[in-house]
This record gives sequence, structure tokens and C-alpha cells, in this order.
Amino acid sequence: MSAPAAPALWRLLPAGSYAGRARMMMVRSATASRRTWLAFVSGFFEPLFYLLAMGTGLGSLVGDLPGPDGQPISYAAFIAPGLLAASAMNGAVFDSTYNVFFKLHYARLYDSMLATPLGPVDVALGEIGWALLRGGLYATAFLSVMAGFGLIESPWALLALPAALLVAFAFAAIGMAATSFMRSWQDFDLVTLAVLPMFLFSTTFYPLSVYPRWLQIVVECLPLYHAVELMRGLTTGVVGAGLLGHLAYFVVMVVVGVVIAARRLDRLLLR
Repeated sequence: MSAPAAPALWRLLPAGSYAGRARMMMVRSATASRRTWLAFVSGFFEPLFYLLAMGTGLGSLVGDLPGPDGQPISYAAFIAPGLLAASAMNGAVFDSTYNVFFKLHYARLYDSMLATPLGPVDVALGEIGWALLRGGLYATAFLSVMAGFGLIESPWALLALPAALLVAFAFAAIGMAATSFMRSWQDFDLVTLAVLPMFLFSTTFYPLSVYPRWLQIVVECLPLYHAVELMRGLTTGVVGAGLLGHLAYFVVMVVVGVVIAARRLDRLLLR
């Protein structure tokens, strides 16, 4: 009997580069983070401060805004899902860019790991998984804050957590793929150049309708826009087929990011 065909995704990855031990990378990252736990948890406070300053302070001046179904919701309830999506993004991007770059080019950690049974795909999946976990923890904590402030209006919000994990996974995969092309710390200015405009323009703080049509099209192409719309739909209970399109966007990001990151690590570390 012939061996079963490998899944299509595995055919895109470097041959012989996966040993099924990606979890060991996550264990190593968790152990190392015990000494830097303050930096690990600090990422939670940025969206919380935005929520308190803008949702409460600016919100008293702005008033209500239209929600996903056109019904008015408070300004705090409008921006909270956007900050939830941004929290998942920031946690994942930070770990999959700055930390990975240091380990790759300065600590030479991955060179040592490849002397063990680990392969480049294990390294990529382990680092992406750890970045996903970090983004997921930020999202879980912020979702709890939203519940405490009464900003969750539907039981569908329970699905916001797995959705946030998918968002974190997608940003971590793309972040690690991008990091594999970076050659110096100056290249990280490009990370800020990508993340900051997304945070400001992806309907985090105001609806898409405030933009001219040409800018709306640009915003609709940004990954954080899809994350914000996904979270806003779930937390307000406006659930429809359109959310599947947002989910599909991130599934594509995950596949593209993992494949590129694995192939680049294989080239950088083994050739």
C-alpha cells in the first residue's frame, strides 16, 4: 500500500525540516520569560490606557457612534473591540520581530537549536506559537476588562477570544516572515511604519465612513481593519456571513507567513 499523500501545506515547506517538536521552542520561551515577566505583561496596559483616556474622556465629548448594524453604541463600546484587536496584534508582532531578530542575528540561538533534532519548521512554528500565546494573553486580559466595564453586548463575544488567537497567529506568522528579511535594527523603523498607521486608521477610533472613498479602499485592505471588524461584530452581536470573509483573510495570512518564515529560516540557517 502506498503512503498517504502529504497535505498540500506541508509540500510548500522545506523537506525534512519538521521534527514535530515545535512545543519545545515554546517551553524554552516560557522559561526564559520568567526573568522578564514585567516586560511581558506591560503590553496589556497600553490598550487599557487608551480605553480609559479615550473611551471615558473623549467619549464624553463624542457621544454615541453607529455600530456594525447602524444602531448607536457608546464611544467606549465602539473603540474597545478595536483595542482588543490591536492588543492581539501588538503582542504577536513584538515577539515575532524584535525578539526573533535578536535570537537570529546576535544570540545565534537558532544555530544551536538546529544541532538538536529541531528543524527550521519547528523553530518557526515554536516562535510563532509563543508570539500567538503572548497576543492571546493580552487579548484575554483585555476582554476581561471589557466585560468589567460592561462593554460586551452579546454572548457572541465568547468567540472573540479564539478570533483574537487567529489574529495573533496571523500577525506573528507575517511578522516572523518579515523579520527573516531584515538585516539591521534600522529596518525595524519599517515595522513601526506599518503598525502605527494601521492602529490609527483601521476604524479603531472612528467609523470607516469618515474617510473619502479612495482611502476607504486602502483601509479595507489592511489586516487590522479585518480584525477590528471581526471583533466589533462579535462583541456587539452583529454576526453575519461577512465575518467569514474576515476569518478567511487571516487564514491566508497564516499560511503565507508560516511558509515564508520556514523557507527563509531553512535558507538562512542550513545553506
